[in-house]
Amino acid sequence: MKITETHTSPNLPYGIRLSDYAVGIFASIPSKAGIKKAIKKGLILVNNQRGVSGQFIVGGEKIELLEDENLIKKNIDLALEVLWEDDYLAVIYKPAGLLVSGNKAKTVTNALPFNLKPSTQENAVKPQPVHRLDFATSGLLLIGKTADSIRELGKLFENKTIQKTYEAVTIGKMKNQGTINFPIDGKESLSSYLLLKTVNSERFEKLNLVQLTPHTGRRHQLRIHCAHIGNPILGDVEHGIEEKILKGKGLFLHAKSLEFTHPYTQEKLVIQKETPAKFNRLFI
Repeated sequence: MKITETHTSPNLPYGIRLSDYAVGIFASIPSKAGIKKAIKKGLILVNNQRGVSGQFIVGGEKIELLEDENLIKKNIDLALEVLWEDDYLAVIYKPAGLLVSGNKAKTVTNALPFNLKPSTQENAVKPQPVHRLDFATSGLLLIGKTADSIRELGKLFENKTIQKTYEAVTIGKMKNQGTINFPIDGKESLSSYLLLKTVNSERFEKLNLVQLTPHTGRRHQLRIHCAHIGNPILGDVEHGIEEKILKGKGLFLHAKSLEFTHPYTQEKLVIQKETPAKFNRLFI
């Protein structure tokens, strides 16, 4: 199997279990859960031998990550729209109804090598999304193309120096603007919204086109927050009001823009993707 990333451990004052030490050393597997899964699959080598979760790293070990052949698909007939790209990063459009990653063949991650130009940088890796969008959400997805850029882009999210803006269609009467401060899974969660358009609806009372800005990054945050204030997102089967769930039309949530400073060129980037036509047809 192909080696995708290599790390040499520095001298350590005491031994650290591989499953703990390896968290953060591979750009393509940032989480501890991902590291444990890779070890279990035999994808992490220590000094050319299969790594074991409980073995101790003391310093000087060569730790390598192998490519998961189960995720390599020879015929991925999936064209992605690339809105911005250079040697370090890219921004692509993810349509609704497409997984970002996972064990299925048809995912954004599996299609990236066929849609992006290979990086010429020394530490180039298989392109990786640095954040997630729900299966049902459309919009912009930020991609790292080198080990270092994946880490640097991840820091933008950690330090909250990247601004993501969404548009959604919500149900029911809303204020013109507001802030939603409601914890998710016991963690502080903050979002803000701005009402752009509203129309009367016989079934839903009112439909609203709103701009949503998440100030934290919890799973399903915007969907949960809109539902919390009594204005669930149209088509949200999981968080919507049962008698007002629109089925068969998908979720009306779109990641419209990304605004951040390029970590290498320091260029200020503002990248946008227009809202899908199905949103606007509701307000004609």
